[in-house]
Amino acid sequence: MKKSGPLSLQEQLLKSGLTSDAKLKQVKTEKRKQQKQQRTQGQTADDALKHELEEIRRAQAERDKQLNLQRQQAEAQKAVAAQIRQMIEQHQIAIDPNGAPFKFADDAKVKTVYVSADTRAGLVEGRIGIVKQDGAYFLVNTETAAKISERLPDCVVLLNSPPPAPEADDPYAAYKIPDDLLW
Repeated sequence: MKKSGPLSLQEQLLKSGLTSDAKLKQVKTEKRKQQKQQRTQGQTADDALKHELEEIRRAQAERDKQLNLQRQQAEAQKAVAAQIRQMIEQHQIAIDPNGAPFKFADDAKVKTVYVSADTRAGLVEGRIGIVKQDGAYFLVNTETAAKISERLPDCVVLLNSPPPAPEADDPYAAYKIPDDLLW
């Protein structure tokens, strides 16, 4: 049975003798190989795209993790600041605006608070400390200052250690060091 219609280009070339069956099979094989290669290249391009998208997702997840960690650290700092603020409010010792000036160093600067004579003695003897929060100075007892120092050491500006007990054989035990020198 013969086809009733125009012959394909391959059939026409074969009929005219310009090509052979072997060359025709070789061309078909080449054509199939090219099509297969194009399909696999398309798949590798898809695979490369998928791999690139996966890398972008990983980078985004890492970035999100870093941002989440920073947020948690910021929240923890806010919580510590709130705890310190609450401790200061609960254990604050009043500053006497009519009292004598008490000078102390804060970041290589001399600062002054006005305190009563009893409070001044407590500061010198180490029973009272000075803490700084939000640019303001507060007087608190030693225990509170120690707790604040555990949470945020930079808040404690002044916390003197109690004076040591005099030794029994100290020849200068009878001579007290003056602590009322004002500078």
